Amino acid sequence: MYARRRRHYIPGMDKIEIISDEEFKENLSKAKSYVGIVLIEGPNYNSPEAKAIIYQHGKRNMSLRKAGKFPVIFPVTDGGRIKGMGVFCVSEDEVREIMNGDPGVQAGIFTYELHAVRGFPGATLP
Repeated sequence: MYARRRRHYIPGMDKIEIISDEEFKENLSKAKSYVGIVLIEGPNYNSPEAKAIIYQHGKRNMSLRKAGKFPVIFPVTDGGRIKGMGVFCVSEDEVREIMNGDPGVQAGIFTYELHAVRGFPGATLP
């Protein structure tokens, strides 16, 4: 028998159903490991050639997405030093190789950080 589910109100949101401990543990058991990336403004971000290089960087990212290696890409548009975030589904070593070959990284327009992350089955953008 399933535990009775309670409803909680979170300010600014509709009422949501809180999942059971069993459902939470089941979801956790299905999590997969990925490599998250944070793309950061580099020392040459405002250089005269930056715009053209960023265009090539974007095309390259879309090629990686199409190849299934970089399925989640988020350009950050708030004007801060973080310029992008995303999730790779290849090894960290392969991500380093990919990023070290990125024209924006090579030109000092971007730097990056890698982070081990987990994702859950069925997670998608609406």
